[in-house]
Amino acid sequence: MKGSCIYFGTYVLQQDMRVRLPKAILANLGAEKGNSQFDIYLDKDTNEVILKIKTNNNQES
Repeated sequence: MKGSCIYFGTYVLQQDMRVRLPKAILANLGAEKGNSQFDIYLDKDTNEVILKIKTNNNQES
């Protein structure tokens, strides 16, 4: 993984495809419940799913 990483724990993929995010996400990313959006990426080489908090200047490529 690039940069520094913080491990939050292991979470189960729910039947309806949801993954609960740990409360530490709110403090570490400044995310807001019910308001923040995330861009989702897949790194196929490392088999990693990457969530990036969406900002107004993020554009889809």
